[in-house]
Amino acid sequence: MTTPPPTEPTTDLSSERPGAAPSGDVPLRTDGILDRLATLRAADAPTHGGRVLSYVYDPGLAELDELAAAAARAVQPVNGLDPTTFTSVAVMESDLVAFARSMLRGPATGPDAVVGSVTSGGTESCLLAVKIARDAARAARPGVRPRVVAPVSVHAAFRKAAQYLEVDLTLVPVDPATGTLVATDLVAELDDDVALVVVSAPSYPHGVVDPVADVAAAAAARGVPVHVDACVGGWVLPFWEGAGGDPVPAFDFSVPGVTSISADVHKYGYAPKGTSVLLVRGRDRQRRQFFATTGWPGYPVVNPTTSGSRSAAPLAAAWAVSQALGTPGYTALTARCVRATRALHEAIEGIDGLRVVGRPTGPLVAVACDETVPLARQVDPHQWADAVRSLGWVLQPQPGLAQDDGTHLPHTTHLTVTPVTEAGLDDLVAALVQGADAVRGEPRPDVSAVLGALAGAFAPGPDADAPLPEPGADAVWEALLAALSADGGEPRGTTRSVLPDRLAPLMAVMEVLPAAVAERALVEIVARVAEPPAGPGTP
Repeated sequence: MTTPPPTEPTTDLSSERPGAAPSGDVPLRTDGILDRLATLRAADAPTHGGRVLSYVYDPGLAELDELAAAAARAVQPVNGLDPTTFTSVAVMESDLVAFARSMLRGPATGPDAVVGSVTSGGTESCLLAVKIARDAARAARPGVRPRVVAPVSVHAAFRKAAQYLEVDLTLVPVDPATGTLVATDLVAELDDDVALVVVSAPSYPHGVVDPVADVAAAAAARGVPVHVDACVGGWVLPFWEGAGGDPVPAFDFSVPGVTSISADVHKYGYAPKGTSVLLVRGRDRQRRQFFATTGWPGYPVVNPTTSGSRSAAPLAAAWAVSQALGTPGYTALTARCVRATRALHEAIEGIDGLRVVGRPTGPLVAVACDETVPLARQVDPHQWADAVRSLGWVLQPQPGLAQDDGTHLPHTTHLTVTPVTEAGLDDLVAALVQGADAVRGEPRPDVSAVLGALAGAFAPGPDADAPLPEPGADAVWEALLAALSADGGEPRGTTRSVLPDRLAPLMAVMEVLPAAVAERALVEIVARVAEPPAGPGTP
């Protein structure tokens, strides 16, 4: 593969761009800026090499990184707001949508032709899918508040969409042992107010593909559209079987009744962050995601996404990567994921005290405590994740959840497997085993001291079971951080992180606090990470 050479940054752009003026009397101070950025980046979790088994998707190909960076640099000044002015945007978006449509087996012609848009990520794709359904439902049933029905394992983006777009969200319980959805349980929730059904391929928490065909058939019979959230699986499951993986249940546009699919290119499409695709069956349905107005004295505005002005860099990088890989390249990278995932399944099942949750399809693995063995041999997955982190590998703890039917989803630890995982398997497996050995028999952290420290920090809210923080939120935050630091190590202040080194205590606290309190505490934690320190800013 031939890749263009990376462009070196320069402070004198007069020779780089036609018509550019020299800096002249404009003061610039570039010395040290990139050095400081390098120092800041050194404190980040590593994005390459497979040490972080969530958030990042590393193909292990330096050529792709260089190609994506060069493509992004080539369109750095371009405004994706207007593809009629910047026609490169239209061509790249068309190419990327066409690739995704073919990959997900959507028809290209006829009344059910699949069309689509490139968005900023999975959350925006999901939000737009809900907007399409909401607007269609409002037009068909004025005065009826639309409702979305989904498994409880559906991505949190749909909770955000329901909040932003003012629709109701009904979450259907899944099997606590396997994370699987029973189709008839979801179908039983369908009624005249249901605007959209959402299923996952696969669900992020457990890596399970929902019964898309069964749900879509029942929903179609009632005239209810179905969105498949394939944000994580859309660019890997289509290649899974061809790469030597197990059979994948039908989930794409070959399934009658599937009306839209979201698929993130910045996950297993191996593009830089900021690119997802929303595909929709039928032009009329898809047009409901657009915003357009001529009701102001400026230029006519039409946006297919929530953004107005937007960078073309993520699109260009995603387009370049997909052009470079094509189906053969994606299949080859998926084969690495298949082999690594199988090896991890085998390794985890061989660790006394742990179990893989259910039978996941694809490169996601959820690990829970094996409660069939005696307590002395059980391994708490969050204690395990902390122990493995201390050995240089970052796993993702997931709290348990009480479902509406009274059952409880166990707390788990999540692993996202990428192509580069295969190259580091020996070291990773050794760390997984060593981490389990270090914490085997240890119970979950005792959070009674944390709860005691918080006891006076809350005032009763409208719901007695969900007390709300008092107006002085600082007291809530300080009490929580102090209690967690006492139990989980010192906060990592040198990296601007306000979390303790051990996350198991935090996860345990999040599970037992009322949801309103836990969510408010999380907001405070994350908000304070980027809060400017006291004192003057940079002049």
